[in-house]
Amino acid sequence: MKKRLLSGLIGLMVAQPALSLDLIETYEKALSYDSGIAAAQARFESQQAASDVSKSSLLPQIGAFGDAQHIDVDGPSQDNSYREFNYGVQLTQPLFKADSWFQYDASQFQTDSARAQYNLAQQQLILDVATAYFNVLRAQDTVTTARASEAAIQRQYEQAQERFDVGLIAITEVYEARATYDDSKSMRIAAENQLNIAREQLARLTGEYSEDLENLRQSFPLGRPDPMDPTAWEMTALEQNWSVQSALYDLKANESTLKQAKAGHYPTLDLSASYGKSDTHGIEQNRPTAPRDGETTQGVIALNLNVPLYTGGGTQAGVRQQRSLVTVAEQSLNTVRRDVRVNTRSLFLTINNNVETASALEQTIISRRSALDATRAGYEVGTRNIVEVLDAERAYYVALRDYANARYDYVNNTLQLKQAAGTLSPQDLIELNNWLSANAPGIEALANDEETLDDPAS
Repeated sequence: MKKRLLSGLIGLMVAQPALSLDLIETYEKALSYDSGIAAAQARFESQQAASDVSKSSLLPQIGAFGDAQHIDVDGPSQDNSYREFNYGVQLTQPLFKADSWFQYDASQFQTDSARAQYNLAQQQLILDVATAYFNVLRAQDTVTTARASEAAIQRQYEQAQERFDVGLIAITEVYEARATYDDSKSMRIAAENQLNIAREQLARLTGEYSEDLENLRQSFPLGRPDPMDPTAWEMTALEQNWSVQSALYDLKANESTLKQAKAGHYPTLDLSASYGKSDTHGIEQNRPTAPRDGETTQGVIALNLNVPLYTGGGTQAGVRQQRSLVTVAEQSLNTVRRDVRVNTRSLFLTINNNVETASALEQTIISRRSALDATRAGYEVGTRNIVEVLDAERAYYVALRDYANARYDYVNNTLQLKQAAGTLSPQDLIELNNWLSANAPGIEALANDEETLDDPAS
């Protein structure tokens, strides 16, 4: 009996056409459409460029220079006017510039943090797509059970009206049936609206509206987390969770920036070299004190030392400011670690609860159906009233809906646990997609066609 009864419960929706959209196709559409993942990638690329910018201050700087001058000299012993052209190339190489080195270190840590945020955004997109996908299936199942419940209660209402017309029951039972029927209609309307909302949320990720989605196969297993040790999951999360990694790199970046601020007290040493030419024209050659007309060349190699002595207190204030920012980063890292630890352990416990709940609901469905059949039979012979029948009807369809929800909760929580542990990847969607089918059976066989209960083929 149990095998026959549960054969159609996995899908909780009618068999879909062959062209139904599966989970991987939905994810691929989201990859090319979602603006959040595109923005995360752009931020990462921007930070990579910023790191290269900070690195450039440590590398040789080569430039060309040139100037043109018209010089007019008037004085007691000289009266001259001439033109001078200077041009050449100059190279500058920092030899000791501690603040630039620490700035470059900070930029590298900031790049690592941006990479972690990008990886986190990729995982979040995987989770968002799966959640939106299964929320549509969940809403479809709710609509299915709501419609089936409405149809069953409508039959009870019509039967009650017929019994009242022939004088078998009181008018109060008709009123009870009508009230329950009206309530079931309102629940069906609300369920249909929630389905429309779920489809809108999925379309926000993919840019397309999909009416038909593949559903979970009947044989989809609800397994326990592996390993079955919450502490092992917690340790993995603290090491691999991308939020933790990002916060850790932010702390290291702030520590490097603190060193950069302290380096404001350090001297700097640069090597410079230049080679140029001067071309002078228009000098009166009869003046012995005037420069000679013609072209000259000059090469210069120099070491430039700069020792900061007093900067108005700005360096000390910068150190204090950055020290406080390091403290902020430390506390933020502690907060992220605590949140990840609690979230990971909670998800581990929730998944185990989902498995146990789904298993219990399998038996609940059988019990609710048996109770419904017995209540209907009792109503036929006059030992049960219409209220008891209506309550049994609703309880049965609630059990069907709750079982489907337990399965979807299991899928979503499993993906969230992997994200918390930092191990969620597209491969998880591929493996999950293998359990989807466009021809997965629905609950119409159970909710709308009672003869299926006795059909071995179901």
